[in-house]
Amino acid sequence: MKRKPEDRPVVAICYDFDKTLTPDDMQAQGFIQSIGYDVKDFWTEVNEMAKTFEMDTNLSYMYKMMEASRGKHIFNRESLLDYGSKIELFPGVEQWFDRIDQYGDLMGIDIEHYIISSGLKEMIEGTVLGERGVFKRIYASSFFYDENGLAVWPAQAINYTNKTQFLFRIEKGVLDVNDAEVNSYYKPGEHRIPFTNMIYIGDSDTDIPCMRLVNMNGGHSVGVYNPMTKDKEKVFRMINEHRIRYFTAADYRGGQELDLLVKSIINKISMDAVLNVLHYEDQEEAK
Repeated sequence: MKRKPEDRPVVAICYDFDKTLTPDDMQAQGFIQSIGYDVKDFWTEVNEMAKTFEMDTNLSYMYKMMEASRGKHIFNRESLLDYGSKIELFPGVEQWFDRIDQYGDLMGIDIEHYIISSGLKEMIEGTVLGERGVFKRIYASSFFYDENGLAVWPAQAINYTNKTQFLFRIEKGVLDVNDAEVNSYYKPGEHRIPFTNMIYIGDSDTDIPCMRLVNMNGGHSVGVYNPMTKDKEKVFRMINEHRIRYFTAADYRGGQELDLLVKSIINKISMDAVLNVLHYEDQEEAK
């Protein structure tokens, strides 16, 4: 989907999920407790398994979820959607998407929202956000289900490094995870959403490759911290290491710092788009 100069600008806001839109890991908000585990013990076993067998940590936690569910409850898509429906969100998250979309429209820009997460797609789809369909795409780990609907194998396992592939898909508008068009060459100006029109919002080290890629290409990376605990250690480290351009509390309510920051970035992108159109028209006239 190569871009034409006359197309209306599109801004992609890409979010991590755990501790970015929600205060805790999604699995720790009901699922881990339902299989009889203490949250800390669950993650300790996951990390030990990953280390012992040289596994990807995300594959390790997915296996542990399946294995520990045996004899306790049916581990299928429906149960994961149900656990997702119980996930707590940060203040203002439910109202955020409509408000930012409306502001973008006011500025002559289409806003698209994307999840890029190592968490579970099924649980994200089960949230009120997933039910409302606020995301253009949810790129997250997910399961393959057998003929009885039971989860039997990972369909996708997304870790901190392979998260970056989805930014290239968003850039080119090649959103299907199996579409090889993402490897095709696009000339400057043909990308549907150039990196300069991307905002990446995340909270921790697992977001650093995406943040770094967005930064390197003129985009905007925002680190967020829990507004209840006010623990800024991670965002301080990321900004000192030049991983992020901005940091603020994960408070998505109107008029709060994150709201004003993202609107200011949208303003900048809108003005840049106007200047780019004028430049293009001048070039055409000069031919």
